[in-house]
Amino acid sequence: MTNSFAVTRNPTPASDADRARLMDSPPFGTVFTDHMAKATWTLDGGWDDHRVDPFSELTLHPAALVLHYGQQVFEGLKAYRWADGSVHLFRPESNAARFAASAHRLALPELPEEDFIASIEALLSVDSPWVPHEPESSLYLRPMLIGTEPCLGVRPSLTVEYMLLASPVGAYFAGGVKPVSIWVAQGFHRAGAGGTGQAKTAGNYAASMLPQQQAQDNGCGQVLFLDAREDKYIEELGGMNVFAVMADGSVITPRLTGTILEGVTRNSVIGLLCDEGHDVVERDLELEELRAGVARGEVVEFFACGTAAVVTPVARLVSPDFDLTVGEGKPGAVTMAVRERLTGIQYGRADDVFGWMRAVA
Repeated sequence: MTNSFAVTRNPTPASDADRARLMDSPPFGTVFTDHMAKATWTLDGGWDDHRVDPFSELTLHPAALVLHYGQQVFEGLKAYRWADGSVHLFRPESNAARFAASAHRLALPELPEEDFIASIEALLSVDSPWVPHEPESSLYLRPMLIGTEPCLGVRPSLTVEYMLLASPVGAYFAGGVKPVSIWVAQGFHRAGAGGTGQAKTAGNYAASMLPQQQAQDNGCGQVLFLDAREDKYIEELGGMNVFAVMADGSVITPRLTGTILEGVTRNSVIGLLCDEGHDVVERDLELEELRAGVARGEVVEFFACGTAAVVTPVARLVSPDFDLTVGEGKPGAVTMAVRERLTGIQYGRADDVFGWMRAVA
């Protein structure tokens, strides 16, 4: 049975005017709603104390295990405002399943799917005014688990806190979709075989920050990682999966090997491409094969996908050894078609033939 999340309302919520000001084109992940959902796990009692509290800062013991050994996982999904004013989630069951899988890999307790979704519904029951009305905007949801036990021993935490934050976000591409340049990492890898690459955990992102800084220093918006074993196969960006569109209309995306995060958007894009008649192949893709394909005009589009940006066209692949323009350096037809259909489903503009959307408010 789903546990009920008891709601304690914030006694000093943002006024309508303050909320409108805060929601006016906020930088990603910098503005938060009036409340947050929580639950607490202990070894003896399991999950308990399901609640929605006023948004507040945390109090953690300096020896909390999360601070020393990174025992933490998180998720990312969005709530979308439709034209009729209703609020919908996109495939929350998939996020709940990945959240549980990530927790298992990090030796954290798995939050049941029904509690994962109930926490979102409870939070939105009081914070739905924070879901924006503007086109391509949304309420970004960040569930997370952290090990809170004060202990310097290297072992799983005996106490764990679940938290759900919500942050209104504007359109990722203000003024229209723009292709990005990608830096191909050299000497750095996001994850290795047997590690935590398929889990959504903080350490993976920490490992990507230095090469991401290098990408920005070289005029690129994202970094592309190769495999750690042979340093030649395409894996993923710091936070997005990738696809190569061939001249014959077929599409290649790196297969899931245990070092690549299985994106909910990735899975959705594959479903949409197949539904549109494209042959989608999940296989190993060498960087040299990609370079040669771009140079010969066999790879005509390259794009990335993830929760924040949905689908992002890639214009250039850059490293100290090469600088390649993909296609004509403009958003490709296949890339834009799948982006338009996916966002259409999310915002209620297109038929949801897959049953992906869930009304929550």
